[in-house]
Amino acid sequence: MPRAGGGRRPTGAPRGRRRGTRGTLQTPRRAPPRARASATAHAPERLQKLLARAGLASRREAEAWIRAGRLTINGAVATLGARVAPGDELRLDGRVVHARAPVGARVFLCHRSPGEPLAAPASGERTAMLGRLPRRLGRRFIAVSPMPRPDGGLELVTSDGGLAARLQRGVHAFSSEFGVRVRGELSDTQLQGILGGALDSGAHLAIERCDVAGGEGSNRWYQIAARGASGKEVRQLVERQGALVSRVLRTRLGPLALERSLSRGRFRELSQEELRALLSWEEAVAVEDGEAGG
Repeated sequence: MPRAGGGRRPTGAPRGRRRGTRGTLQTPRRAPPRARASATAHAPERLQKLLARAGLASRREAEAWIRAGRLTINGAVATLGARVAPGDELRLDGRVVHARAPVGARVFLCHRSPGEPLAAPASGERTAMLGRLPRRLGRRFIAVSPMPRPDGGLELVTSDGGLAARLQRGVHAFSSEFGVRVRGELSDTQLQGILGGALDSGAHLAIERCDVAGGEGSNRWYQIAARGASGKEVRQLVERQGALVSRVLRTRLGPLALERSLSRGRFRELSQEELRALLSWEEAVAVEDGEAGG
């Protein structure tokens, strides 16, 4: 017979939480963080995101491949929004694609000469800046906010598509510095126009300062610090004041500066400390923008 007060639970009655040895209620255990992270890592992922994270293509390029019918998943032509799970066979133009994210993605700081091509030509010759970087099987390097070809200076590139996308969003709020060479000296009126930051589109750059930085002969250099500015916008800003610009060189991008010891055409890999500083800078900018938007 069942003990008094300890009868069996009636059929269909809801189960209560288990009691511990001391009569305390125990809540169901959650999976440990490592197990949850592992489950997320093995979940199906959107095809465009997977290719970008693996450094094989930008999301825009991946979408173009999908629209052209060049990608297949397990023999079926991929469509926009398709997801790829571990074990799926992914092919591009009939060739198997191993779209695994690179372990320990590499990030390089490059000193590009003005006029030097950034991307490697279709012929595959290693004459461009990116073509000279250490190659990794099946990987491509992606430039973050590249300078226009006529200009140069600091270029930041990485083999991690996801990191490149993250930094690309962040650099729009980074503080950067540019060396601008013009013919002759700028007048006070022109300097005030630069500090105003007005562009042809009606938008305004957040100019932090514009300093005289020397020069030779008829050429003069000016150091311009601005937040969220691209090299193209800086050139347009100065030319809008009637100045003749012959060169724009980026010398700083966020916490990264182009040191004098890195000669033109050379590159070096970022240290882990520099990479952490760069990501911390990006995170701080994201928080700051979020508070401003709120």
